[in-house]
Amino acid sequence: MSETVLQAAIEAATACADIARRTVLPHFRTSLRADAKSDDSPVTIADRQAEQAMRSILEERLPEHAILGEENGISGASSDWLWVLDPIDGTRAFLTGRPTFGTLIALFHKGRPVLGLIDQPVTGERWLGVTGGPTTFVSDRLPGTIGTRPCPEAAEAELSCTAPEIMTAEHAPRFANLQKHTRRTSWGGDCYAYGLLALGQIDVIAECTMKPWDWGALVPVVEGAGGRITDWQGNPLTLESDGTVLACGDATLLPELVRHLS
Repeated sequence: MSETVLQAAIEAATACADIARRTVLPHFRTSLRADAKSDDSPVTIADRQAEQAMRSILEERLPEHAILGEENGISGASSDWLWVLDPIDGTRAFLTGRPTFGTLIALFHKGRPVLGLIDQPVTGERWLGVTGGPTTFVSDRLPGTIGTRPCPEAAEAELSCTAPEIMTAEHAPRFANLQKHTRRTSWGGDCYAYGLLALGQIDVIAECTMKPWDWGALVPVVEGAGGRITDWQGNPLTLESDGTVLACGDATLLPELVRHLS
């Protein structure tokens, strides 16, 4: 990615995160009604408004790029460049007043994520990763330094997952095997957990049934902090991936984790 394209992409992603934050925050901890989507996951007016606001910015600034959003699908002409948006990753957390949801903004090039941004509107935290460069972290209130921590053995690892019910019948026993080989498991967090992994607070995250808007932004953030993020077979994540996601802060741990999940 050229410096000109990179700068335009960073500015567009930042503008999207800013407007999504302004759109979402007034709805937080209010008596907001949620509708059920076809997969029974909740969606609110905050999700819809934030995605539309981000789309408007991208359509104005980068009209030659396509856009894929969780709420409104794909738009724009066919292009090697694709923005992938999740206005509120963790709508259940958002609806129950927990500040562990986030806005996810990713830019894919030829099917691979090259830019990722995680924004937590309530805490004022923001992670920005670009392929080939270091992840940056900005926080209005909370401390944090970018950089994953050493953890060469699974037995010492803090494992995280959003919720046990996301595991399918096929994946649940594989995840249970991974649990047996790690120190302990914490639940909840959605995209926020990946931000914590990039800050060296969590060692391993394993999830499945993930869509591109769930993981696209996470790849540059985790890898720019020194970690690895793949599918459960250790393969790079692409638009054709199977929905499994495995992230680890210490890259040397990846082969052992893949063995436990196989």
